[in-house]
Amino acid sequence: MTFSKLKRLGVLAGAAALIAGPALAQTAAPAAPKIDTGDTAWMLTSSVLVLMMTIPGLALFYAGMVRKKNILATLAQSFSATALITVLWMVIGYSIAFTDGGAGNAWIGGVKYLLLGPMGLNATSSLAPTIPESVYMFFQMTFAIITPALIAGALADRMKFSAFLAFMGAWLLLVYCPIAHWVWGGGWLGKAGALDFAGGTVVHLNAGTAGLVAALMLGKRKGFGTENMAPHNLAYSVIGASLLWVGWFGFNAGSAVTSNVQAGMAAVATQIATAGASLAWMVAEWVVHKKPSVLGMISGAVAGLVAITPASGFVNPGDALLIGIAAGFVCYFSAVHMKKMIGYDDALDAWGVHGVGGALGAILTGVFASNAINAASKGWLHDGNVGQMMLQFEDVAATFVYCAVVTFIILTVIKYTIGLRVSEEVEVEGLDLNLHGEVVQA
Repeated sequence: MTFSKLKRLGVLAGAAALIAGPALAQTAAPAAPKIDTGDTAWMLTSSVLVLMMTIPGLALFYAGMVRKKNILATLAQSFSATALITVLWMVIGYSIAFTDGGAGNAWIGGVKYLLLGPMGLNATSSLAPTIPESVYMFFQMTFAIITPALIAGALADRMKFSAFLAFMGAWLLLVYCPIAHWVWGGGWLGKAGALDFAGGTVVHLNAGTAGLVAALMLGKRKGFGTENMAPHNLAYSVIGASLLWVGWFGFNAGSAVTSNVQAGMAAVATQIATAGASLAWMVAEWVVHKKPSVLGMISGAVAGLVAITPASGFVNPGDALLIGIAAGFVCYFSAVHMKKMIGYDDALDAWGVHGVGGALGAILTGVFASNAINAASKGWLHDGNVGQMMLQFEDVAATFVYCAVVTFIILTVIKYTIGLRVSEEVEVEGLDLNLHGEVVQA
């Protein structure tokens, strides 16, 4: 073989090596997931939608249902909670809920992201590898904001503003963040296989349980059962409920954490369940009271939104409708009749709608979850997995017990330090004037 032929073979071999080299390297070490602009855009949109659920959605929903003398105080609770929890989430909350707490620690996260210092511009989370971690942190921040704010419905008209702020901060760090870690952040319930797509237990059962404990510890409002405590402006509440309904698509569909088929199915399930629950509550009122109230229509819709939250990414449209109808009837009974029978004063039905609806939805997720809809789930009805039901009951029980005990401790400490409840004179005259020095003009 001549020298020229050898030279040509050498050149060809070198070229082949250059071409094959990247492919061989890729086979040996797969490239890390890249940030996807479509997923990022969807998650930014979802985050804003969920933030809108608290302000102005929840703020208006609750403010319309209290008496005129307490409208500003109720609005202030949602607005101030948004500000306070944003700062606490940035300082330590996100780290507690969504970072690794160390080998064998399935109960609480670590302090890796204290003040969000290590969060780089292009960093991603293993929980959401196709979007910047800053976006994932922001999305989860909006969940952390609305969950404590929901509790305000149970304690309306009678809690000190200073006590409210102290409670919101302590409850976020001691109750919400640990339970979020258990289910979503790599903790023991998530690893065991409990299903909670968007927060049936982490958000709604959690908030509803805290609301029930707070209502029992605060006691009944002065005049409860003897004075007219009808909502002052249901138009506010209808607007608020409508904003909640629209914002909930960020809540549920956004929990897919990507712009994909799971997000689409979660959106469909959310719409269908909400409509079914609103109609079911309406029918229940029509039968019992002979008139379907506007308050009932919007309460039913919220009950449906709550109940479909844990199931939204796991169930088909038909099962979503069944979950919604069940939520409408069950939450109507719990919010209207059970409250009267027992006699506790959950002012705006945080327990009756969010607590009961969240627990119901979590359990029905175990019934209707389908492997055909989501490969990560196998429920009882479609897949014969009775064990999923047991996991859902475990999730509900653990959330309820832990939240109830720690909430009681937090409120007890506040009660014996700065006090929980306003004076009788302040309650009679109104919280707006006495706590904030302002009133709503006629």
